[in-house]
Amino acid sequence: MPMFQPRRKDSGGGDGDGYILDVESAVKDGVLGGGAVAVYGGEKLDLKKMIEELNLCEVPSVFICPISLEPMQDPVTLCTGQTYERSNILKWFSLGHYTCPTTMQELWDDTLTPNTTLHHLTHTWFSHKYVQMKKRSEDAEGRASELLTNLKRVKGQARVQTLKELQRVVANHSAARKTVVDEGGVALVSSLLGPFTSYAIGSEVVAILVNLSLTSEAKMSLMQPAKVSSVVDVLNEGSIETKINCVRLIEMLMEEENDFRTELVSSHSLLVALMRLVRNKRHPNGHLPALALLKSISTLKEVRSLIVSIGAIPHLLELIPVLNPECVELALSVLDTLSSVPQGKQALKDCSNTIPTMVKLLMRITECCTDYALSILCSVCNLSPQECSLRAVDAGLAAKLLLVIQSGCSPALKQRAAELLKLCSLNCSDTIFISKCKLTRTIQ
Repeated sequence: MPMFQPRRKDSGGGDGDGYILDVESAVKDGVLGGGAVAVYGGEKLDLKKMIEELNLCEVPSVFICPISLEPMQDPVTLCTGQTYERSNILKWFSLGHYTCPTTMQELWDDTLTPNTTLHHLTHTWFSHKYVQMKKRSEDAEGRASELLTNLKRVKGQARVQTLKELQRVVANHSAARKTVVDEGGVALVSSLLGPFTSYAIGSEVVAILVNLSLTSEAKMSLMQPAKVSSVVDVLNEGSIETKINCVRLIEMLMEEENDFRTELVSSHSLLVALMRLVRNKRHPNGHLPALALLKSISTLKEVRSLIVSIGAIPHLLELIPVLNPECVELALSVLDTLSSVPQGKQALKDCSNTIPTMVKLLMRITECCTDYALSILCSVCNLSPQECSLRAVDAGLAAKLLLVIQSGCSPALKQRAAELLKLCSLNCSDTIFISKCKLTRTIQ
């Protein structure tokens, strides 16, 4: 349950959404609605269930417990006139407090009087909200079913408009999403993807599919090469929202590990589109999904050389300084995975900013990032020990490795740092190595 944040009543007034101080004000302003609604669809409405299902961020403050800042289900009033949720005030008393939490007055009477009026009004208000939500859901279910029927017979621009409305309905209503799945809508919508699918149709189809719970059978159907190719075409042409939807859909398909075929993502066009999305500085919201998919694809050994061939390594190294921590970790994971193939190691060695960037990341973000950076440095230095070790020490690696060894990192990480430190010391003169360690005493 989100914490309640009261809103101040604007000068216009009259809409009942202001800062409610007491029950009298709430009734006067009309925010509590009419009489209580005790039953809906033959089901007795339970206050706790309604509060949980509605999960509202904005609730009249009269219903909010001052202690927990959550709606009260069993309000009780103290002798000071302040009302609290029973369980919260009892906990307050159990901690040895015999004061009113709001006023801090000492209590001359510890009686807890049930506030039946407030309980009734709370139930009334939540009942109306709950019934409204249920009716909207039922309307959404009916509309989704109607749109699926229309989709079977309309063509051209009418089909595009039908898909747009269906996308809007499934994006806003979980009941509509269930209806689409239950009535075979996934197969119907998926059938619109193919070699001759227009961008207008494809973008709406993808936007619908990413909002649905796809079965293994549905995913298998979408894994047809012509359908995947259609999604990739939409990815290359679409708006930022459409691109992100395409990436999410492909990620969903890759979750079927046993049935997913590597050749479906061994596409130059797909990988280039992903790197464009990663490099798009105008829309940073695309970085995380694109990097997440790139990480998933890089786990496929057969595709790693292709990822290297499109210039992914220098581009990722260039972007790391401006990415947020979560994206940095994903980018480092991809680079570390690519360093496992000869082309990847060579590309990392040939980039002038590989070593300085990796050294800078040691002990900077998370232990996981340090692990990836250290692994990449080991790959590069082992490829060309004399050249790369000297460049790494010049970049301050020795001092950073000593810091890793003395830190609370895992034993495996410390062991790798010690091995790399030894490799660097063997390929540098003692004078240079000690000075770069920033030590004033000789290392024995």
